[in-house]
Amino acid sequence: MGKMEPLSAAAPVRTLNYQSGFGNEFASEALPGALPVGRNSPQRCPYGLYAEQLSGTAFTAPRGANRRSWLYRIRPGATHRPFVRIDDRLMTNDFTQAEIPPNQLRWDPLPLPAASESVDFVQGLTTMGGNGDPHSMSGCAIHLYCANASMDGRFFYDSDGELLIVPQLGRLRLATEFGVLEVEPQEIAVVPRGVRFRVELPDLKSAGGTLDAARGYVCENFGAPLRLPDLGPIGSNGLANPRDFLAPVAHYEDVDGDFELVTKFGGHLWSARIDHSPLDVVAWHGNYVPYKYDLRRFNAIGSISFDHPDPSIFLVMHSVSDTPGVDMIDFIVFPPRILAMENTFRPPWYHRNVASEFMGLIHGVYDAKQGGFVMGGSSLHNCMSGHGPDASTFEKASQADTSKADYIRNTMAFMFETRLPIRPTRFALESAQLQRDYSDCWQGLAKQFNGKP
Repeated sequence: MGKMEPLSAAAPVRTLNYQSGFGNEFASEALPGALPVGRNSPQRCPYGLYAEQLSGTAFTAPRGANRRSWLYRIRPGATHRPFVRIDDRLMTNDFTQAEIPPNQLRWDPLPLPAASESVDFVQGLTTMGGNGDPHSMSGCAIHLYCANASMDGRFFYDSDGELLIVPQLGRLRLATEFGVLEVEPQEIAVVPRGVRFRVELPDLKSAGGTLDAARGYVCENFGAPLRLPDLGPIGSNGLANPRDFLAPVAHYEDVDGDFELVTKFGGHLWSARIDHSPLDVVAWHGNYVPYKYDLRRFNAIGSISFDHPDPSIFLVMHSVSDTPGVDMIDFIVFPPRILAMENTFRPPWYHRNVASEFMGLIHGVYDAKQGGFVMGGSSLHNCMSGHGPDASTFEKASQADTSKADYIRNTMAFMFETRLPIRPTRFALESAQLQRDYSDCWQGLAKQFNGKP
């Protein structure tokens, strides 16, 4: 296999630049005049490039939902050898491996790879659960990643769905066909279905950083591309504002060698030989692009009188279904915020929900669980499973002085919420990281009924 130099060596990137906006019609060129003017597919493209359209939705999808981009590249995307099956490791889309329990579930963080084993982003994907089916383009898979090596000589694209990547430990440098994105913990990245990319880990000790490995979460969305929600009575601003989403600028690699192109197709990994870097797009335009977002810029909305609003006020993006108002996937974030409602139990209330919730903690402490739910860990509360604050949090909140505001600063939690039950994998249910005493956190909730008003 040919050795791929880091992007900075193959094609220097001194400062990463971005384009601002969500769902925009972007245009970018790494060489002047590389973008054709007035047409998409001229008889001869500038610089001897090939024109290629990448479509993320049906050609006839309504204009407001249509996603596609035109790429002007050194070689077409078809120029690789045939694919063959390779080991899926701990990645799967088989959600029938085990019976789905109604219990509340919680996990400690996965252990980082041993120094004696080289594990890159794709090799480090571990599936915790999911629902639906990539063949029907409906549902999702939820993965964790733990990696201690940059992708060297290999590239990846997901044919089954778009990837919502949530780093928890260490930065990721995503070198994509459209350019380069760098995301750190408390930022997210979305790589659309079919976009080819390489993941580098700039914070590893081997790269001059301080970490032995990187870790995070991935939601693989089989359905409609993620989009921003309508704001309704909130108005024209708030929650995740479009201007804070960043797309890359064109940056290409003209590198020949013996490389590997890996795709996830039909729930399995496949590998093909390719004699050049597929990140050879010199110019592009369109609205089907990878992007990043800083969760710290989420404009949290909340009550300033009484009661705790539904957690839907923390919605960042969603994948819509065929039922209005009932999403296939909600991506929700619980950021630093101020709680000011009076005479109110301020933590999230106890509830049972028709939706299913997979949570992760990126930074700090989650205000409804003071212990047990740690950074890099995760929890699953499936359809109609009762959950809410633990006993100590309930006691503290019940006695709090609500005439004063609470400033919740040291936190960043998130939730993948789905309309279908999330079926844990056999690995998740048998993992040493599963907290088998999780339900104990509610057993201290004593009876307080005394028959008096």
